[in-house]
Amino acid sequence: MFQTFESSTSPQQAPPRLAALRDVMADAGLDAFLIPRADAHQGEYVSDHDARLAWLTGFTGSAGFCIATAKDAGVFIDGRYRVQVRDQVADVFAPVHWPETSAGNWIKANLPTTTKVAFDPWLHSVQEIKDLRAAIDPIALVPSDNLVDQIWDDQPAPPAAAFFAQDPALAGETSQSKRHRLAADLSTDAAIITLPDSIAWLLNIRGADIERNPVPQCFAIFHKTGRVDLFVAGAKADGIKDHLGTDVTVHPQTAFLDAVAALTGSVQIDPKSAPDIINATLTATIVQAPDPCMLPKAIKNVAEIDGARAAARRDGVAMVRFLAWLDAEAPKGKLTEIDVVKQLESFRRDTNALRDISFETICGAGAHGAVVHYRVTEETNAPVELDNLLLVDSGGQYVDGTTDITRTVIVGTPSDDHKMCYTRVLQGVIALSRAQFPKGVAGQHLDALARFPLWSQGMDYDHGTGHGIGSYLSVHEGPQSISRRSNIPLEVGMIVSNEPGYYREGAFGIRIENLITVIHAPQGVDDRDMRAFETLTLVPFDRRLIHASLLSGDERDWIDRYHRDTLDLLGADVDGDVAEWLTSACAPL
Repeated sequence: MFQTFESSTSPQQAPPRLAALRDVMADAGLDAFLIPRADAHQGEYVSDHDARLAWLTGFTGSAGFCIATAKDAGVFIDGRYRVQVRDQVADVFAPVHWPETSAGNWIKANLPTTTKVAFDPWLHSVQEIKDLRAAIDPIALVPSDNLVDQIWDDQPAPPAAAFFAQDPALAGETSQSKRHRLAADLSTDAAIITLPDSIAWLLNIRGADIERNPVPQCFAIFHKTGRVDLFVAGAKADGIKDHLGTDVTVHPQTAFLDAVAALTGSVQIDPKSAPDIINATLTATIVQAPDPCMLPKAIKNVAEIDGARAAARRDGVAMVRFLAWLDAEAPKGKLTEIDVVKQLESFRRDTNALRDISFETICGAGAHGAVVHYRVTEETNAPVELDNLLLVDSGGQYVDGTTDITRTVIVGTPSDDHKMCYTRVLQGVIALSRAQFPKGVAGQHLDALARFPLWSQGMDYDHGTGHGIGSYLSVHEGPQSISRRSNIPLEVGMIVSNEPGYYREGAFGIRIENLITVIHAPQGVDDRDMRAFETLTLVPFDRRLIHASLLSGDERDWIDRYHRDTLDLLGADVDGDVAEWLTSACAPL
């Protein structure tokens, strides 16, 4: 079983830890200290060794940070976590709505101008520190050793999993080809790469340093010649040196900063992902530009798209078996959220291709469904009750692709309110799925399509509509997304999620999620270069929750066509009761 159900934090642990942090702050002559969610690689997910925010505050969300002063301690969370944070942090911490309240505004409101605010320069990006320094001036922002590490007596060891090669046939391109292709576009003598998934993609390697994400934690210097210096802790790369070839030289990770300091000429760094210590160490001419791997990695080639389709089909069969089981067992009234999570993982394991789940399965019964990133534990495990909704957001890591799917189902009989809310969310899925748009359109231009059916009823959701997804890499991948903030044009080959939702605190949550990929669309009447989406995820929606009278004829046709395609794709891979369930679930409206 990949997923576990222990509570990793407790609110009761936080007050003494905060007191200890304040003691070391005082000893160091510091008035405040920043505790981010991030590690030195600025990835969304962190190892147990780097889970400083969770250890100190109890908050386990995937985004946020804390600012601790001698008197105050704010935990900054966005709209996804405003319910969750209240359950996880003690009252010595004050939840702060972010980005509505910025770190700079909070610091200036809570500290006099003569104070010193400290940060670990490994854990904050160049851009973050530049912006914060300007926002709090004349308050001093100073680099420091990590104060949390000084009080964390039983801090887990850094991850030490061995790296392994990704088959070039699955990657669709050799590492040598990628390096030469990117080097040709590199305008500097070298580029420093700190994002593990970028290095993994560039070198066709994978790792197991972060649970659920097959990424190798390391740093790289990518030279204009196509050569790479790779900096790795311990012996993690020993087994892949033949795969890497002679143009990739492996060095101890402890040599990384010295190598950075020795660089000459011009060096490219990504200010949004490079830790600030790199900026402080470089003596070469610094050129700030996006990570050179990020956009090429996001634009999947034919082999990667084929792999995503294969993974989606495999995962779809597991999901159909799961939903058929759930329909049979849940009405008996004996299931809990943990039972559901375990059974779903078992169906994915039955594929004999599952390498890991792609994130901790979110299984929210009733009111827990309104906690956007809810994680069930032994303490919170709730029964799956009749006549209520169950939200299940899950995914798998397969060598040919990463999956992410959410389905919300009714156990028993839905209310008219359930059906209205579900149908509005589904209409958002359909609107985005059917979108056609000119080349150059970004996610921020399309986000409103998925929200409009909800907006028409005075409803909305506090998360983006879609995120990029990797190819046997991170389940959340940039730079593209479907959100109000995304100005990255959507290119053919990008894969994004399509996941509008609706959440009523204390009652229920609804989210429906498919993965979609950008494809060429027929040219318009004036020969514009148009784009559209192909839906990769084919798993039935819950027809019992669809309020058909709210749908237009085109929406009904889209749902029927989607279910027909689902039955055509998956029908041959199931039999018996599951085949009967699938046929019924895919019946025309």
